[in-house]
Amino acid sequence: MKQSFTYYLTLLVIKLKGLKKNFSKDPIDFKRIRKEDVYHPKGRFFKQHITKRFKVLDSEVTEIKKENTPNKLLLFVHGGAFISGPGQHHWDTIKVIAKQTDYTIWMCNYPKAPEYNISEISNNIDAIYIKALEEYKSSHIVLIGDSVGGTLITALTQRLISIKKQLPNKVILVSPVMDATMSNPDIEKVDTIDPMISKKGILSAKKMCAGTIDLKNQMISPIYGSFEQFPDTILFLGELDITYPDQKLAVDILKAAQVNIKIIEGKNMPHIWPFLPIMKEAKLSLNQIIEELNTKT
Repeated sequence: MKQSFTYYLTLLVIKLKGLKKNFSKDPIDFKRIRKEDVYHPKGRFFKQHITKRFKVLDSEVTEIKKENTPNKLLLFVHGGAFISGPGQHHWDTIKVIAKQTDYTIWMCNYPKAPEYNISEISNNIDAIYIKALEEYKSSHIVLIGDSVGGTLITALTQRLISIKKQLPNKVILVSPVMDATMSNPDIEKVDTIDPMISKKGILSAKKMCAGTIDLKNQMISPIYGSFEQFPDTILFLGELDITYPDQKLAVDILKAAQVNIKIIEGKNMPHIWPFLPIMKEAKLSLNQIIEELNTKT
């Protein structure tokens, strides 16, 4: 499939912004990367549809809701290498989803490394889900996360299964980071062509978040946990992404566990491609996410 003009324009913008350079440092400069964070989005849409903000432990949850929205919830756990976020692209994505579905959306701005470690971050994600269960039926909850947001909701689902807690209806993973060790030898090959992130910086961020915890702990590397009894799972993965090799391994594990999984593989696509602005291919993939949300199961 031939890539669109907006695809090449997006790659140019990524290059000019120096994202690869920022994510190629060890130690990673988390303060510099955080300068792109957006905690409270501007614009008429959000002014009209942000209904409340509330705290859950050390997290701030922003609720986006339209009038007469049915009792369905999309828990949105953003990416950012555990050290940053949410970014403007997350809010832009939420805006599109909110307009085209009938879900209430909770944007989960969880605490970040290095101030917090993966145990503390995971406790926050667990607490947000428990809060969601107080207000919504589990069958009316969908989890979505990009990059380490995908890591967090995958690990959350594993914990919910282990303690026999009610599971969400669906899990939507956008370029999830499945293995924090970055030890897959195929990553080295992809690193040379990935336009956005690099093994060196991502591994630095993972170590920053893990602290004294083993990088193979399933809280931060869910590929080492069980995928038995997972709910319906939709996985978006892109070929020009250093997290792609581990996602391919996760696909095999999910299939072996007989999980109902749908795989959307982006040819020549970079990390978190469905959430990237401008790009035609991103808009098409985001439409697929919206279709999944609008499909009754």
